This record gives sequence, C-alpha cells and structure tokens, in this order.
Amino acid sequence: MARTAVKPIPVVDKVEVSVKSRHLQVKGPMGTLELEFNAEVEVKHEDGQLSFTPRSGGRDAIAQCGTARSLARNLMQGVATGYERRLALSGVGFRAQAQGKKLNLTLGFSHPVVYEVPEGITVETPSANEIVVRGADKQQVGQAAAKIRAYRPPDPYKGKGLRYAEERLTLKEAKKK
Repeated sequence: MARTAVKPIPVVDKVEVSVKSRHLQVKGPMGTLELEFNAEVEVKHEDGQLSFTPRSGGRDAIAQCGTARSLARNLMQGVATGYERRLALSGVGFRAQAQGKKLNLTLGFSHPVVYEVPEGITVETPSANEIVVRGADKQQVGQAAAKIRAYRPPDPYKGKGLRYAEERLTLKEAKKK
C-alpha cells in the first residue's frame, strides 16, 4: 500500500472539520469548503487528525485513498492560509487593471479584454504588469490563472504575453537567411 495514503493529516487549530459518511466539510478563516469522497474511501476524524483507509484491499481503493488525502490536505491549507498565483505581463503597452469583480486587460488586441472574476476568487493588480489571483480553493485559483494566461500566452520568439511569475521561458532563435 502507498505510504502517502495511510499517513494521517493533522488538523490545524484554526480549522474546524466535520465528516459525515463520504462528505467532508472544512471551515476556517478563509471560508468553508466541501468535498465528497469516493465510496471506496473511509474517512475518520479522531484525536485532531484525519485518517484515510480503503474499504477494500483493491488497487483502485488504495489509489483513491491517496487522492482523497491530497484533496483534503489542499482544502485544509486553503481555508487556513489560502492559495495565490502570480502572473506577469511583458510587452509594450500590455497592462492589467482590477476593477471590482472585473479584470481589464490591454494585450495588444484592437479591443480591451474583460475577464469576469468567479465567486470565491480575488484578483489584484499591484502594478500594471503584475496580476495576483487569490482564493481558498486550489483548483479554482489555478483555473482562473490559466484562463487569464490563455488570453495571450507568451510568444516563443519575443517573450511578449502573459506568463506565470515563476515560469521560465526559453526563447527560440529567429529564422536565418
């Protein structure tokens, strides 16, 4: 059996956890998140720890335990501290401006791009060339950042476009005559 699946998760003191059959609810300072597990996974909350065990000895049940543990850990970290994804703009005239629940992007098109920020996500622009996406749900933060980046992915020749702040881009060499 995988070692990760059987390792219990300690519950942080500022997080409340409630388990009802296959349903997990986690409350914390950043909000409330819920998760429904696979029928093959048994979840127990005792002694300030969450433990995951397979209901059967099958290979799929063990794999589902590891997945359930990872998802539960992400929920707990999300409601305790939250997740953040940073994007950087590079290019002449490329700008970003957050206005309430909308993100206005000037990306070199003939029109401005307006991104509607989903519920549970906050978008900030500390400078005109930087975007910070924050939220409690790791998947939702990553998906929002990916949608924003998809408007203008980085160009492999000049490097212009939207990229993740930690993303390293190798520029291609221009065609030689």
